[in-house]
Amino acid sequence: MMSLTNTNMAETVKKQFCFKLKANIDSFSSLVFIQLLAVVFSSFSGVATSGMSSEDIQINVNYYSADLVIPFTFIWAFTTAITITTRPYRNHDFTFISNRLSSSLSNILFLAAATILGSITALLAGNLLKLMMYFRLESLVFSGTTSLKEVLIGIFVTFLYVFLFSAVGYFVGTLVQLNKLFSVLIPVLFFSSLFFGSFILGFSFLTDLFQFYGEETVLSIFIMKTLVTVAVFFIASTSIWNQLEVRR
Repeated sequence: MMSLTNTNMAETVKKQFCFKLKANIDSFSSLVFIQLLAVVFSSFSGVATSGMSSEDIQINVNYYSADLVIPFTFIWAFTTAITITTRPYRNHDFTFISNRLSSSLSNILFLAAATILGSITALLAGNLLKLMMYFRLESLVFSGTTSLKEVLIGIFVTFLYVFLFSAVGYFVGTLVQLNKLFSVLIPVLFFSSLFFGSFILGFSFLTDLFQFYGEETVLSIFIMKTLVTVAVFFIASTSIWNQLEVRR
């Protein structure tokens, strides 16, 4: 009996996951749009400039980077995770025989799949920027080379960051569905912590978070930090979903 239950749960989660990949196609469209927007912004101005000159020659070098695509992808992941917790998206689950647990698990799998796609396209956006600058600039365009190992590590690290933002967004969306008061309380607490931390206590909450996750130099420790944080947010979200009453 236990084996049958586990099989049914796995099949239900799989069906819901496949359905959400099709039903939430708009989220992938928004991913393409926001990353293209970031690439366009990146092409307007370089991230750095250097130059040298002699008696008859002057050389100016502008550096361009598609790094802006990654924070734009963070925003997309955060908002997408919040969106799938809203009632219209939750109602999709009732086309299946399901429960809160299977619904939450399928949401997590969907966010993981979307995050993988977003991470890959974010890293590949640099090639699109190179192509744009090649046709836009009349001067010579040079680009650095990256090994396959570096590309794979970059995609994996980007995935962890984007997945972290989606986990936070999913938790925030879950709290808002639990009580609409959180839609006001969370922004107030967030900006209050920034204000009191920066101007009164002398430290920045965001700076501390950035140092904790962004300045970790040991890959294994960074992976452990990120995965533990992601697990905590998703477990907390799933526990809250299980406490919500069945659809009215």
